[in-house]
Amino acid sequence: MPAGPAGVPGAGARDPLAVLRSREYAVLLVTVAALGVPVSAAAFGFLALVHESQSLVYDDLPRAVGLDGTPAWWPVPLLAAAGLLTGLAIRHLPGSGGHRPAEGMAASGPVPGARELPGIALAALASLGLGAVLGPEAPLIALGGGLAVYVVRLLRPGVEPGARTLVGAAGSFAAVSALLGSPLLGAFLLMEASGVAGMTLALVLVPGLLASGVGSLIFIGLGSWTGLGTFSLTLPDVPHAGQPTVAGFGWAVVLGVAAACAGTGIRRLSLLLQERVERATVAASVAAGLAVGVIALLYAQSTGREASEILFSGQTALGPLIAAAGGYSAGTLVVLVLCKSLAYCVSLGALRGGPVFPAMFVGAAGGLALAHLPGLDPTAGFAMGIGSMSAAMLRLPMTSVLLATLLLGGEGVTVMPLVIVAVVVSYVLTLRLERLAAAKPPVPEEGRGPAGAGGPG
Repeated sequence: MPAGPAGVPGAGARDPLAVLRSREYAVLLVTVAALGVPVSAAAFGFLALVHESQSLVYDDLPRAVGLDGTPAWWPVPLLAAAGLLTGLAIRHLPGSGGHRPAEGMAASGPVPGARELPGIALAALASLGLGAVLGPEAPLIALGGGLAVYVVRLLRPGVEPGARTLVGAAGSFAAVSALLGSPLLGAFLLMEASGVAGMTLALVLVPGLLASGVGSLIFIGLGSWTGLGTFSLTLPDVPHAGQPTVAGFGWAVVLGVAAACAGTGIRRLSLLLQERVERATVAASVAAGLAVGVIALLYAQSTGREASEILFSGQTALGPLIAAAGGYSAGTLVVLVLCKSLAYCVSLGALRGGPVFPAMFVGAAGGLALAHLPGLDPTAGFAMGIGSMSAAMLRLPMTSVLLATLLLGGEGVTVMPLVIVAVVVSYVLTLRLERLAAAKPPVPEEGRGPAGAGGPG
């Protein structure tokens, strides 16, 4: 089928309904279903490798060298190594390590080529496996799409560009199918991030959902067979949430405003850091890794808690956080939010991974910290924090609502009205703050007059 202007087979040449009914589209669906198996298996292997690397270097290695447990300083050299390995992969391997996480959630753009996939995988593995405050979703999207297109081009060298684009999207769907706890939620994240709509949405969504379903089954099967689990986002024990109150809606506005301000600050600082890192990639990446390790050390020394609460994506830490919320003082939670945010900001600007899970954790911890004040239920604060911070960092309002509510199960349905208010406030204010920042005139360089004026001769 010819490729339409949106990169979807036949989208510009034929009625989209005719494309959906065509034989070529049916063949494409069968191809996508078959590709979902190896792509999701590869994604499972990547997640297992990240998980085992974290366990090896933070749990097994300290004992192997004769230490009693993992000392608070241990992350410092490991994060420096993460910066070194990531910087080398970015600097010397094709693909520049993949998508820059400081630039937000990316689900559109060209699918990476086969020669770029090793560099993307190595940069992400070095960052995530050694403790960077980033998630695996962005590398999985790139690796899933690139692998799917590579396999199709091996089997059918003459496949049309539009079909390759659709196959790449389906590969991304399969790769993240189980990561967020539901194949539907992963599919929704990709669809909202890519920005397609109308009948084009239907053309992409059908094979994407099919690939997600197949991928989720593969994740479940491999998780059971290996005993490693599915690496899905889950909260096994969620405290009961009371019915929304007037005070709760007031707190939703407060959380939305706070998340928009914090998220905008994190994003702008990470983009500034990214500019500076790219001037001396390897050395700056090592310095950034050291900074993340020192932040984790300072948190452990100042609170008496584990440095690991600052490290990693926060995906597996969300459950223990809500379950043990009563054991955190308000001061400890504030320090946790500040240190996690700083480590997240540095990781975004210098390392490789995805922005979703750390944003969720920062928002959740912030909501629990505010729940020490009157009128805010802890479970509601937890959910509103996740939703509002996700909206500020990802700028995907519908996905942010679903992340915060589906994750909590039945309690998420109870607090959904509050989450919606918090997400809308955060999203609208974030866009407003970005518009104001974009409207500011450039700051003149030192020693020069205003932009457009001549400097001293």
